[in-house]
Amino acid sequence: MKFNGLSSQEVIESRKKFGNNQLTQIPPDPLWKKIMHGFKDPMIMILMVALIIQLVLFFIGQAEWFEPIGIFVAIIIANGVASVSESKQEGKAIALKAEEEAMESAKVIRSGDLTEVHVSQVVVGDIVFLQAGDKVPADGEVISGNIKVDQATLNGETEEASKVPMIQGETYDIKDLLNKHYVYRGTVVCSGEAYIKIKVVGDKTLFGELALEVQEDARETPLQVKLAKLAQQISKFGYIGAICIIAGILLKTVFSGNTPADVYGWIRLLIDSITVAVTIIVCAVPEGLPMLTSILLSFQSLRMAKDNVLVRKINGLETAGSLSILFSDKTGTITEGKLSVVEMAIGNGKTFSKISDMNKIFQDDIVAGIGINNSSEASMGRVIGGNSTDRALMSFLINNGKADHINHENVLQFNSFDSQKKYSSVVLKYADKNITYIKGAPEKIIERCKYYIDEYGAVQPLSEITLLKNYMDRQAKRSMRLLAVAKVNGSDDTAPNLTFICVISIRDDVRKEAITSIQEVKNAGVQVVMVTGDRKETAIAIAKEAGLYTGKDDVVLTSAEMAEMSDEELKMLLPNLRVVARALPSDKSRLVRIAQELNLVVGMTGDGVNDSPALKKADVGFAMGSGTEVAKEAGDITVLDDNFSSLEKAILYGRTMFKSIRKFLIFQLTVNVAAVLTCFIGPLLGENVVLTVIQLLLINLAMDTLAAIAYGTEPSLKEYMREKPIPRSANIISKKMFTQILINAFYITFICLSILFYPPVKELFGDVDITYLKSALFATFMMAITFNGFNARTEHINPFEGLGRNFTFLVVMCSIFAVQFIFVTFGGEVLSVESLSAHSWMICLILAFLIIPIDMIRKTVTKLCNF
Repeated sequence: MKFNGLSSQEVIESRKKFGNNQLTQIPPDPLWKKIMHGFKDPMIMILMVALIIQLVLFFIGQAEWFEPIGIFVAIIIANGVASVSESKQEGKAIALKAEEEAMESAKVIRSGDLTEVHVSQVVVGDIVFLQAGDKVPADGEVISGNIKVDQATLNGETEEASKVPMIQGETYDIKDLLNKHYVYRGTVVCSGEAYIKIKVVGDKTLFGELALEVQEDARETPLQVKLAKLAQQISKFGYIGAICIIAGILLKTVFSGNTPADVYGWIRLLIDSITVAVTIIVCAVPEGLPMLTSILLSFQSLRMAKDNVLVRKINGLETAGSLSILFSDKTGTITEGKLSVVEMAIGNGKTFSKISDMNKIFQDDIVAGIGINNSSEASMGRVIGGNSTDRALMSFLINNGKADHINHENVLQFNSFDSQKKYSSVVLKYADKNITYIKGAPEKIIERCKYYIDEYGAVQPLSEITLLKNYMDRQAKRSMRLLAVAKVNGSDDTAPNLTFICVISIRDDVRKEAITSIQEVKNAGVQVVMVTGDRKETAIAIAKEAGLYTGKDDVVLTSAEMAEMSDEELKMLLPNLRVVARALPSDKSRLVRIAQELNLVVGMTGDGVNDSPALKKADVGFAMGSGTEVAKEAGDITVLDDNFSSLEKAILYGRTMFKSIRKFLIFQLTVNVAAVLTCFIGPLLGENVVLTVIQLLLINLAMDTLAAIAYGTEPSLKEYMREKPIPRSANIISKKMFTQILINAFYITFICLSILFYPPVKELFGDVDITYLKSALFATFMMAITFNGFNARTEHINPFEGLGRNFTFLVVMCSIFAVQFIFVTFGGEVLSVESLSAHSWMICLILAFLIIPIDMIRKTVTKLCNF
């Protein structure tokens, strides 16, 4: 049939009326906008308030210049690192996408000539010529020819869909992807040739609609929720502590009888009190926390990139560690995403998984029956052309070293697969006879078989048909696709009395590593639900093999069954849900929504356009590297190697990050609580200034920044995958952490104040002045919180366990010891300190080190009490 297609003028008119074939792309936020958005973070906002306070104090002469500068640097680093890292990751993804799009073209008939244009130039009314391997450029109707199309990008199905022209009077539903006359953008032609007439272009295609749907705002990550709550708690603690300190200093002054003689004295006392109180507010804020989060996100992102995981949206990583439910696509994620031969059974029921285990006669028949009788070809160890079934058979021959035995020289006739006969055939010419090999649907072939070849190559009567049928029933329940192979003397593929060769079981195999990874993820307390377009029986078989379905209390639902349920009914079943079969794109989005309404942290994996809306709505979306660009755009994390085990790594890295944040908080909040208590109780005991403003700020800045680096490089430990997920609503500070912070802060407060006020401890330093004792107090305070850093880094009783795995931690802690030695030895009048003797340093060191055995006792008690 001759087609003229559109003229140049008609193309222009169509483009004006219906638009072009470009998909709308909302560009990512520029770097400056990401940075500005970062200032909305609650922890950054508190730091901004602290910065303003410090600037005011600096301008009235109550603060040094480096104090506001230090906080400003912390803000810039914290906000900038995460923004720059995310911007770079997005840049890489955009570059890859642009490179791929530049190569997309379509064969279009214009003014009677076949020409090649860029996909974006296709318009409504164009006649597009499609061949095997072509990607459909826009939605349209088949008007000539017939093709088989892989629609997995849209519906997740590995089975190819046949597309043929519509007969007059026929109708079809374009929303039904299995209709036989309409093709969709993004799908791939597997075999055949056809002409289609474009009906819809650009954003109005099904592909385009789904691409637009994914560009929605996401909800706050679990860490953002927890940090917002923590920010409120820290603010209250700081303000209450500040008020108490002001009140304590004023009350102590009044009751001690040392009241100022004049108004100026009172003003000076009030300013000093407020200065200390404001410093406590500043010290109560762990400004290193946002910086730690940024360091962790960037550091873990780089580590994951080496494991073939691209973190596109930086917050997706920390969310992965909090996952409580994971909705996983089947094809290409749990399974390999391609058909492969599992085994072959002969007429007496014996099975073989390798060709080499068969008789030589049998081997020759297999090569001819599935290798020569095949629409694909083997070239240099690769399969070229053919449909998915033929490619699987050819791959099987290549893997068994038989591809070189395929010889087409004696082929008389090849009859490709006939949908009416449901088989393909090939006639081979030998010296004295012709032999026809037939390959196709078992129900069409086995009923014509009178003989079979046994394992020794001898021809036997096929009397045990029931045995063969029972075997095929068992294989069907294992989600196998069955294919029979037979032969007959002569050139007639319709002849009776066939000789049965074998029945071949083909399946999209479960990834071996996925089975292990799924178990690891389940052990981590994450519920895994497989969502697939397969029929229920097939889905159950795959789920059983993957270790998802045990059959006890596990629930399997189809899309139709879900549609009949209310949201409340589905919520009741969700905890036991393991498989959703015959799933539609809308089902995936509904599942994500319902799980989020139950306050679960939801993950979704996928590779097709059909997965994109759910990938976007989920708390963290894992897109497969071989998937569509729309899916990658929607996902937070792209798994470049399509490997389920990468999901396990993402969860582990996310949990490592969360653990590091908690370790840092234990360390830093212990510092803050100890500082507030020391500065509050000290004046009540008779000393207005225990730690000076400069000392407090130096402690705060040194500990915050250096500790952020130390905990930001903590290694990922497999033991984290044996813990249950942290609920979205849970506080970031657990009861165990709270206890640890208070006990250790109380001890630090006690030993520091003992140096000033408890004679047995005070006398250890000899006959010295108050400045010397305050210097010892300052040194002890810094060393104690440094030693407490070892307590904070592990929940194991031994604080030094596995210390060699984080060399950076050791370097940082040694640096803190060096810094505090320099502060005390050379600080002089600026830091209000005196240099200490070796004897005094030893006493300070022993008092500070005692925090380690004290915390070991606490850990032992909490483990025994299962607290």
